[in-house]
Amino acid sequence: MNEGHHWLKQMRKTVRLLFGSSLAGSSRAAHTPPSRNQSTTSPTTAPPTAAQSTKAHAASTRATSGRPGIDLPDAVFDTPTAPARLPPGAHFMSGIYANEAGSRSYKLYVPSCWKGQALPLVVMLHGCAQDPDDFAAGTRMNAVAEERRCFVVYPAQSGDANSSRCWNWFSALDQKHGQGEPSIIAGIARDIINTYPVAPGQVYVAGMSAGGAMAVIVGTLYPELFAAVGVHSGLPFAAARDLPSALSAMKRGASARAVKSAGLPIIVFHGDQDTTVHPANGEELMAQGLRSHPLGTKALPSRLAGRVPDGHAYTRTKHWLHDGSPLAEHWVIHGAGHAWSGGSPAGSYTDGKGPDASREMMRFFATVRGG
Repeated sequence: MNEGHHWLKQMRKTVRLLFGSSLAGSSRAAHTPPSRNQSTTSPTTAPPTAAQSTKAHAASTRATSGRPGIDLPDAVFDTPTAPARLPPGAHFMSGIYANEAGSRSYKLYVPSCWKGQALPLVVMLHGCAQDPDDFAAGTRMNAVAEERRCFVVYPAQSGDANSSRCWNWFSALDQKHGQGEPSIIAGIARDIINTYPVAPGQVYVAGMSAGGAMAVIVGTLYPELFAAVGVHSGLPFAAARDLPSALSAMKRGASARAVKSAGLPIIVFHGDQDTTVHPANGEELMAQGLRSHPLGTKALPSRLAGRVPDGHAYTRTKHWLHDGSPLAEHWVIHGAGHAWSGGSPAGSYTDGKGPDASREMMRFFATVRGG
C-alpha cells in the first residue's frame, strides 16, 4: 500500500513538472489579441535603426525580472550569473505576437554583422521550465548567430498556457495547421520575415525536449515556411494526443504515425542515457522523417563513430539523396542525459562535454535551402 502511494505521489510530481496544470483539453487563459496576426511590440513597417533597437533593448531589460541583461552572445561563460555582453552593433529585443489562437512574447537576436542585408532566420523553442534568455544562454545560439550571420528568434511559452512553460506538443489542438501554438510560432516567424530582410528559403526551426517535439510539429505543418528542422531530446510528430499517451511516449518511445508532409530535412540529437525522453524517440524521428520524404527510401546512409576530446563519444548517421543533398542526420551521444549537448552552464539542462549541437545544427541548416 505504501509503495503504491509513493508511486502515485511521484507520478503526480512528474506530471506537474513536465506538463503543468494545463493538460490537453483543459481551458487556457483567454487572450484578447489587438488584431489578427499582428505583432504588438515589434515594428511592422521597416527594420529598426540601431538607435531604435538599443532603446527597445534597454526597455526590455528594465521590464525583465530575475535575470536582467541576459543577452549572452559570447561563447564563454564563467558562471550562471556572469554578466552578459553584446558585441557592438548587436541587439537582443523583445516582442509580442498575437493571432486568434492567443499571444506569445519572444526575443529576437540581431547580430552585429547585420547592415540591412538578407540573413537566414532560426526559430529556437525552449524546453519546460525555460525561457528565451535561459535557452539563449544555454545553447550559446546568439554566439553562433554571430559566426553564421543569421537572425535568431526565441518564442516564449506562456505560464497561462502551461504552468511549467512546456509547449503543448501532446495536445491534439496543437497538432493541426492554422490553429493552436504552431500557428503562433509560425506567425512569429512570419512577423520577423515581414520586418527584417530574411533570406528566402533559409528559415529553420529547432528546439529542446518539449520545444523539440513542437519544432517537429511546426516544421511538419508549415513546410512552405521552414526549410529544415533541428530536434534535441524530442519526440516525433503526433507522438501523443493526451497526457497518458505523452507519458507513455516519453517513457518507452513513440510509435509515430505516418505523416503527410513535404518531408523536411531534419537533424536529431539525443543522449543514450536520457531518462526523461527515451532515446528510442530519436530513432523514430529519423524513421518518420525518411518515411515522409518522397525519396526517403532511396536515401544513402553513412555512419561515423567519434569522440569529443575530454568529452562524450558519439555515433553520427547521415542520410543523403543521390544528388548529394542532406536529408537526415542523427547524433546519438553516448553517456549523455537530458541536456543540450555542448551547451553552457549559464543556462539550464546543458552538457558541456559536447558535441556542440548548436554549431552542428547551424552547419546542417547551411547546407539546406527551401523551395
